Amino acid sequence: MNKILPFFLIVFFSCTAYSEEKIRLLEISKNLNEPWGMTFIDDNNLLITEKTGEIIRINIETGEKFSIDHELDFFYFGQGGLLDILYKDNYVYVTYSEDRDEGKSSTSIARGLYNDEKIIFENIFRAEPPISSGYHFGSRIVIKNDHLFASIGERGGGMIAQDVTSHPGSIIRIHLDGAVPNDNPKFINRPEWLPEVYQIGIRNPQGMYLSPFNEKVYISNHGAKGGDFFGEVKFGENYGWKIIGWGGTNYIGTSIGDGSAWKPGFTKPIWTWTPSIAVCNILIYNGELYPEWKGDVLVTSLKYKTLYRLKFENNEVKSQHIIFENRIGRLRDIEVNSKGEIFLINANSNASLWKLEKF
Repeated sequence: MNKILPFFLIVFFSCTAYSEEKIRLLEISKNLNEPWGMTFIDDNNLLITEKTGEIIRINIETGEKFSIDHELDFFYFGQGGLLDILYKDNYVYVTYSEDRDEGKSSTSIARGLYNDEKIIFENIFRAEPPISSGYHFGSRIVIKNDHLFASIGERGGGMIAQDVTSHPGSIIRIHLDGAVPNDNPKFINRPEWLPEVYQIGIRNPQGMYLSPFNEKVYISNHGAKGGDFFGEVKFGENYGWKIIGWGGTNYIGTSIGDGSAWKPGFTKPIWTWTPSIAVCNILIYNGELYPEWKGDVLVTSLKYKTLYRLKFENNEVKSQHIIFENRIGRLRDIEVNSKGEIFLINANSNASLWKLEKF
């Protein structure tokens, strides 16, 4: 375990513009290089992945950073690298763009027993086929009971998200050791689907969360030019990419499909954004520090550098509010510990870990 920086720098400022609350953001640790995912291992320590390859443990009380070694064969190119990370029952799960062969890569998932010095990872999933692209890897993970859900981006391949013999553009569901559940869609009502696939028709889903209120899994997904959305993961269903574009268009302005935002027979998003906000990770809040936010969805935005709050009741979004905007750069991830404390990372090459507080 390599100790990196023994410091605890706090920067205070008020974020009152467009806010319902007076809040401040405390800079817990800085000099992070393109951080992507984070996960708590206890209330005082979290793990952060840097897209460039590091796994770092940060003590949020002291600000100290420690590097953890690994031997993942990751492919740092475009949007690829080390991506999401999740700690559960002494195991660490990581999603990453795996370097396959001849410049091709896949969204892959590995797990290993936690160790302060070095984590020995073993792959439990590889998206097939590997693709020569630096785009749209996804990829967030959540654990529900003994199942791991992961969002697999379509790698810029468009209609590959409708190809049920490929993983890109889907939500997959596997056991924690990588085994395939025998109640996945393939074995119930979708015999042509790959065994791991749970839902199809996704573009680039960079957010995922398991609701503590109803045990449903939700995602956020990047549209093209418009059409970002928040929606529910549903067994054996199809969000429709690239037959439909959820209100967006292609970047050159042409229609996606016939221009429909949604068609019967496809999963309907719960909430969409046009123009796109470059939606990233989401969190459904269930802490005690912000009781007025209980049950609401906190949404990070890369493009608008904004933290949104969606008033979420009975599986519907009633309204959208801005907590703060344009204060700490492009927002990549959001996490909460058991105390209800909220933490954020921005996506820059000189990024920081921030803690959200009222004052």
